[in-house]
Amino acid sequence: MRPDSSLIDPFGRHVTYLRVSVTDRCDFRCVYCMAEDMTFLPKQELLSLEELDRVCSAFVARGVRKIRLTGGEPLVRKGIMSLVESLGRHLKTGALEELTLTTNGSQLARHAARLAELGVRRINVSMDSLDETRFRQITRWGELSKVLEGIRAARSAGLSLKINAVALKGVNDAEIPEMIRWAHGQGMDLTLIETMPLGDIDGDRTDQYLPLSVLRASLMDRFTLEDIPYKTGGPARYVRVKETGGRLGFITPMTHNFCESCNRVRLTCTGTLFMCLGQDDAADLRTPLRASEADGLLHAAIDEAISRKPKGHDFVIDRRHNKPAVARHMSVTGG
Repeated sequence: MRPDSSLIDPFGRHVTYLRVSVTDRCDFRCVYCMAEDMTFLPKQELLSLEELDRVCSAFVARGVRKIRLTGGEPLVRKGIMSLVESLGRHLKTGALEELTLTTNGSQLARHAARLAELGVRRINVSMDSLDETRFRQITRWGELSKVLEGIRAARSAGLSLKINAVALKGVNDAEIPEMIRWAHGQGMDLTLIETMPLGDIDGDRTDQYLPLSVLRASLMDRFTLEDIPYKTGGPARYVRVKETGGRLGFITPMTHNFCESCNRVRLTCTGTLFMCLGQDDAADLRTPLRASEADGLLHAAIDEAISRKPKGHDFVIDRRHNKPAVARHMSVTGG
């Protein structure tokens, strides 16, 4: 095994994108993502920031060109900016093309300028409503004003922003046109996401689930949607909204399987590697990481894991039993 050899799965797909959940903790309790009374991982089970850097660097050595830090909420992890700074060395050498993160925006106001200084150029902000009352209902604990303040700070720092919104039937679907106009008016892309059946959320996902094919059809009554070949390396398919001039993305894990071009794997904060968001099959990287100061065992474990990357996921909304397709919460693997 050559440590600089590319990671290619059994279906010929090059793995070039690593998503890293740096914490399962979050300062929101979004209704589609978490139960309100969550039990989080004991801190001693988490990889240290130095260990996270070592695993990420091993993937960079194997051809990963993009790393996205996620959570939970990544910016609530103590010392997270030191990890961003450390990983930034791979941007300077050109080994890494992009270091980015997905955030709920609650902590963005105080971190945006530093993120930009460290080489982050683009971030995603998860935000499902522009209505303060509805935002609180969806997030349970969130304050819309803090998120909007964070967005302003990020834009002032020169960061490119994309807004991610989970489409929830009977909750925020009626305000999607307003969110499109708002985001595009601020020079930001908007991506709509179908709710995914991960984890017990103390509720019925069948009530929330809205096929984006249905939403897209309703949007076409108001907007002219033009298909474009734009890609960010993720699963979204984009259109341009003629009336606003902005880009609108659709992530449809339920109604349209996007697995044929999947280039991603997901690392949890405990060192577990999930080769697919919608499968339970996983690999333990923490044990080989801690077994040796050299990275040979770690690279061997990564190779073995990639050899088991499945062709696609098995997401389904179980209307008979009202159980998630995958038991772990979205906050464990970071979406």
